[in-house]
Amino acid sequence: MKQHLKLHKEDEPVSSEAIPQEEINLLAQKLFKRSRRRKEQLISRLQTIFTKATDKDFLVIHSPGGWGYTQWEGLLEWEKSIVTGVTATLEKLGYSYAVVQYFRSGNSWVRYVKDILKEARFFFTGASPRAEVMSEELKIITKHLAGLNVILVGASQGAAFNNAAMRKLGNQERVYSIELGTFFPHMPRRIVTGRTLAIDSNGLMRDPMCQRDLWAGTRSYIGAFYRWFKSRAQGKPIKFTHCINTPGHEYQWEYPAVHTNITEFLTARFGMRRETKPGR
Repeated sequence: MKQHLKLHKEDEPVSSEAIPQEEINLLAQKLFKRSRRRKEQLISRLQTIFTKATDKDFLVIHSPGGWGYTQWEGLLEWEKSIVTGVTATLEKLGYSYAVVQYFRSGNSWVRYVKDILKEARFFFTGASPRAEVMSEELKIITKHLAGLNVILVGASQGAAFNNAAMRKLGNQERVYSIELGTFFPHMPRRIVTGRTLAIDSNGLMRDPMCQRDLWAGTRSYIGAFYRWFKSRAQGKPIKFTHCINTPGHEYQWEYPAVHTNITEFLTARFGMRRETKPGR
């Protein structure tokens, strides 16, 4: 399976067609009264989404695992395979789609340090202001793009984040979530409805991160720090997420328990596309 998708780049031109600009501006002001940077980020993100998703059947939103800001090129191959597997399935069913990534943290060490307390609070309590922001954005998207279905895709912390946004949305129709390998602290507060597919095992072995196996999790992160520091000492730095090795906590699309569950979920909810939109 090809492991690449065309994702939006920051310098790509954004069309103003079909974008509810005034409503977007009001939301940005409401959520980020004191932060010009975050206002501009929200406005740019929604402009991009409306441009890409207009006249599409589906919008697939990928929330990266880990710290939440791994761009497509730096993702682990198994996490990429989930997104490309979902889009390939939609294509086989006859649907058009757009794909974006949703980042919940910054892209520098300074931002990572600032986000530590927020991530810790989310890990232990489930409280996530960023998930509230995402839910508000999804309300605008589904309100103005009436024919669009949204599928959130996330693994590990990305899965937990998407579920937090789904909880904020409540009974909002046309927003679905595919969640793989949710960390155990999030399990008691996780809500699974008919619009949610939760996969807690890759079908080959148990996932220690889902099963509260603290020793296996601790061991994998200690080993990750060792490999990360060693790679830098040797002058061949590796991303920290690529240093983590937790057997069972990977969800390759090729695994039967992964692709079968996701394919059946999408097929049962949407079926084959029967009509073609005018002009397509």
